[in-house]
Amino acid sequence: TRKVKATFIEYHIKPPGKDVVFLLDGSDGTRRGFQAMRDFVQKAVEKLSVDDNKDRVSVVQYSRDPAVQFYLNTYTTKGDILDTVRGLRHKGGSPLKTGEALQYLRDNVFTASAGSRRLEGVPQVLILLSGGRSYDSVDAPATALKQMGVLMFAVGTRGSDLGELQKISHDSRNAITVPEFTDLAGVQEQLQSSVEAVVVDVTPDTPTETGMLTSAPPCWLERLPDLFHLVLFAKVLNCLSCCLFSVDTGKKDVVFLLDGSDGTRNGFPAMRDFVERVVGKLNVGPNDDRVSVVQYSRDPEVNFYLNTYTTKEDIVDSVRGLNHRGGIPLNTGAALRYVRDNVFTNSSGSRRLQGVPQMLILLNGGKSSDNVDTPASALRQQGIFVIGIGTRNSDRSELQKISHEPRYALSVPEFTDLPGVQEQLSTVLSTVRVRGTPMTPTVTGKKDVVFLLDGSDGTRRGFQAMRDFVQKAVEKLSVDDNKDRVSVVQYSRDPAVQFYLNTYTTKGDILDTVRGLRHKGGSPLKTGEALQYLRDNVFTASAGSRRLEGVPQVLILLSGGRSYDSVDAPATALKQMGVLMFAVGTRGSDLGELQKISHDSRNAITVPEFTDLAGVQEQLQSSVEAVDVVFLLDGSDGTRNGFPAMRDFVERVVGKLNVGPNDDRVSVVQYSRDPEVNFYLNTYTTKEDIVDSVRGLNHRGGIPLNTGAALRYVRDNVFTNSSGSRRLQGVPQMLILLNGGKSSDNVDTPASALRQQGIFVIGIGTRNSDRSELQKISHEPRYALSVPEFTDLPGVQEQLSTVLSTVKAVPPSRKPPGKDVVFLLDGSDGTRRGFQAMRDFVQKAVEKLSVDDNKDRVSVVQYSRDPAVQFYLNTYTTKGDILDTVRGLRHKGGSPLKTGEALQYLRDNVFTASAGSRRLEGVPQVLILLSGGRSYDSVDAPATALKQMGVLMFAVGTRGSDLGELQKISHDSRNAITVPEFTDLAGVQEQLQSSVEAVVVDVTPETPTETGMLTSAPPCWLERLPDLFHPVVGKLNVGPNDDRVSVVQYSRDPEVNFYLNTYTTKEDIVDSVRGLNHRGGIPLNTGAALRYVRDNVFTNSSGSRRLQGVPQMLILLNGGKSSDNVDTPASALRQQGIFVIGIGTRNSDRSELQKISHEPRYALSVPEFTDLPGVQEQLSTVLSTVRVRGTPMTPTVTGKKVTDFYTPMSL
Repeated sequence: TRKVKATFIEYHIKPPGKDVVFLLDGSDGTRRGFQAMRDFVQKAVEKLSVDDNKDRVSVVQYSRDPAVQFYLNTYTTKGDILDTVRGLRHKGGSPLKTGEALQYLRDNVFTASAGSRRLEGVPQVLILLSGGRSYDSVDAPATALKQMGVLMFAVGTRGSDLGELQKISHDSRNAITVPEFTDLAGVQEQLQSSVEAVVVDVTPDTPTETGMLTSAPPCWLERLPDLFHLVLFAKVLNCLSCCLFSVDTGKKDVVFLLDGSDGTRNGFPAMRDFVERVVGKLNVGPNDDRVSVVQYSRDPEVNFYLNTYTTKEDIVDSVRGLNHRGGIPLNTGAALRYVRDNVFTNSSGSRRLQGVPQMLILLNGGKSSDNVDTPASALRQQGIFVIGIGTRNSDRSELQKISHEPRYALSVPEFTDLPGVQEQLSTVLSTVRVRGTPMTPTVTGKKDVVFLLDGSDGTRRGFQAMRDFVQKAVEKLSVDDNKDRVSVVQYSRDPAVQFYLNTYTTKGDILDTVRGLRHKGGSPLKTGEALQYLRDNVFTASAGSRRLEGVPQVLILLSGGRSYDSVDAPATALKQMGVLMFAVGTRGSDLGELQKISHDSRNAITVPEFTDLAGVQEQLQSSVEAVDVVFLLDGSDGTRNGFPAMRDFVERVVGKLNVGPNDDRVSVVQYSRDPEVNFYLNTYTTKEDIVDSVRGLNHRGGIPLNTGAALRYVRDNVFTNSSGSRRLQGVPQMLILLNGGKSSDNVDTPASALRQQGIFVIGIGTRNSDRSELQKISHEPRYALSVPEFTDLPGVQEQLSTVLSTVKAVPPSRKPPGKDVVFLLDGSDGTRRGFQAMRDFVQKAVEKLSVDDNKDRVSVVQYSRDPAVQFYLNTYTTKGDILDTVRGLRHKGGSPLKTGEALQYLRDNVFTASAGSRRLEGVPQVLILLSGGRSYDSVDAPATALKQMGVLMFAVGTRGSDLGELQKISHDSRNAITVPEFTDLAGVQEQLQSSVEAVVVDVTPETPTETGMLTSAPPCWLERLPDLFHPVVGKLNVGPNDDRVSVVQYSRDPEVNFYLNTYTTKEDIVDSVRGLNHRGGIPLNTGAALRYVRDNVFTNSSGSRRLQGVPQMLILLNGGKSSDNVDTPASALRQQGIFVIGIGTRNSDRSELQKISHEPRYALSVPEFTDLPGVQEQLSTVLSTVRVRGTPMTPTVTGKKVTDFYTPMSL
């Protein structure tokens, strides 16, 4: 027998340290023992390795409810932790609710936002000190923590329930009791040893989700059970059975992707037997191991999903019944893409998002007919670890691309030689730690800043200083170019918004408003309630927050006293949303409270009085403006002479930064064949240490130059939380590449991956570099800089400084054109015969869309009893890929037909930013439903919810459908279409296409409008108002669900004649207008009137349907110059999407009217009011043709408009 040797390099990432949480019983019964508990924690912390960022610590006290003393990411030094522990005060309270406290830890402390590194594989340890029996049940929350992989140790006293402690502990032997807490010292050493033993034991082996992708001849399949049955599952699962720690202990999701092409027909029974034997070794169950099987050749087909079967017997029965599907060619790329998008997903039963490692093993016997680069990269980005095994018939280069790293591409001469790589494969499977990659928001070069000001009675004297502080802070922001947005909220007993994030778009307007702020007053001070209010009402899309677009959210609190209510829960909620919080207090404040609120306790600052704020202004500004900078230096043989110049360049750039743990952070990586970190982002915290390290850098040398691998490495190993990156906290990330030659490997995919993570890349090269390659790597081609030699680097120093100071990560995004179209297809048993026609219908519709230029996006969802996404709006970017997938759609089957549930699913999972919807960017959302029967459940609520989101819905049914139901679903009953059979769809294709285009492209004259008229005119004009008004109203289609009208008069102040929801018929409105009386008054305050209609008339309670996407229009009739400023209120109306037309006379201020109007061309003019009929035609044209669009924060316009006529009058 020939012995085969396959080279395999062992790969093992040892998780750094552990995350330790102490849960202390702070109830009334432990008051006397609390000092001993505190001493216990102190001694335990002294033995941990905190300062080198190995170990992290959190302390939580609880009684009736839990209170976090500090989170895992609050402190980074042992000294800070010990200082806080020594100062802990007993909480008090009853009863003792241990169950609730455990649940709280699961939801709020063992989370990434609170500093937990669980998803990075770092062991999670909980030490409970409890002095009594819990008032509530601990069973479910303890089980939940164990399932997360938390190692729990419970220590109690004679008052505790030993059985309860044993339930909580991950091993009943780790439940310890002492007579009193003063006896804790006697078990300190024992507990410490237990923790260390368990943590060390569990580090090497963790549960893995494994998939197998194979295209092999029969001779190989016969040997597979011997290789994998014994190696992969007998050995690895035996290790797992002993493993006490993992992200999800003892659970695996196993996906088999089997080559079902013509070439494997003879070997398919052996494949089937192999799967059966592997399943026989698994511990199958909904909360244990899960299995899926997929076959592929030309295209893939799921035999069953990870959540289809929950028992081993069902899986084995299904596997035994598998039939070979056949087909050519072998499309490995399409298969990889399919398992990523359809099998390794939450809806298909994958637990990737819960941190369970994902692995795919590819058994491949031939070259793929399609490209594997992009799908392989996509699997890698999702954290799915791929091992490729091939033969001499395989394409070695292709296998290396598919595998996690080239070294994980194994090769044997023939499949019969597989046992020769048995040992090497076993080593890999038992040592490779596969880590999930949670999706995170993109970091942008913008920020949303909210100032929360204490306006209570106690801050009256210091309010001027607070106002000055805000003013200086705003002056340093970039508001005018729409990078930064600002909101100010005052609070005391309750909060009051001074202005929202989308109220003002210019720095001047913000500063004007800040200067005019008046102290609110009131007591008591409820900081907790104010924080909760910000979460629910200010850090929201409707209020201008761009959180969902990945823009960093910053809260700066100025507080002069202790809160009357608890700040714990709302502060935690804001942190979980990713809000960076900075708290500034005075001597009257509670420092511990400020630290709880701040996202990092070091960002809690105190001053003696608010008049001393100027002294901390710069410190706070620096914290908000921090950046993480990584230098990637070409250390290959070709840069030896230029390396000293590169070193000097890095030193000069660092000299311009504001280095500190809460300010700028720096890392340096050198690379040639492979990369090497010189120091990480969290290695040094002072500029001096960084400069010293840079000066000591030695050129490493080596060939070839693998820039692609280096880019991938910094993404996966340097721009990470554990390496000091603050990307998840919203801190901008920047990579500066110094490159002296063309890369030997491909840079496209890793460069794209960095861009997707929001990492801003600047590429600097020499004459030896490949200019085109640098442009691909850089954030934009213009950020690819060039010098003749590295000695000329000082020439780009200034240019780079400008970029560093002005660019954060991603420039403002442009509003995408086009539309997002989702097809919802009835895949129930009753549509089997018509499914081909449905597929053809979708195909023809897609052919008319503009996908390739990123205008239109498409998603397809099938449903019956439950929905199944075929692909999301962001799955494909080319029309060809979409059409290929549509052609390969297979009928889903199933009953009953639940259309309501499917609509709700679309709302929650498809029309979302993460699934590719651009709704929040103002792109029209279109849903086309093809349904062949009446829904088993109600469609009312989900259809209404989608309409409220602004989704334009078209429903097409057959004779088996319920027309009334289709009309309820459609956004307009006229868009509900029926055909005898789905085979007749071609007859309505053109009609439907036209309807979609008409509604998306244009707002037709017949559709409802909300329009307003604001007029300041003498009595003689008021007499003519009906002459102007009647024809305008005559053009409207008035009704509660059609056009609505309101009229307001103003002079010194405004007065509503009637609201948008006062009248529902044209006759009532005209009668009311005819009865209007002139109100008189001076001066003419047009600015105040504009502000009033925005805040009191264009509102939900007054009948405005702005939030439902109905266009809003204001018509101003004005006869003179305003006594107050109109700039800010006009801007505020514009931001809300209210379309303003200004009509004035020769006495009006033309410039003022143009500022107020939507655009200067919509400022109309007549010599005298008696000449108003002369603009009638002009106004009618505007009313019927102007497309009124909502703000990006609101749903897309749905083809309605509301007309509010505001009539301001002055003498």
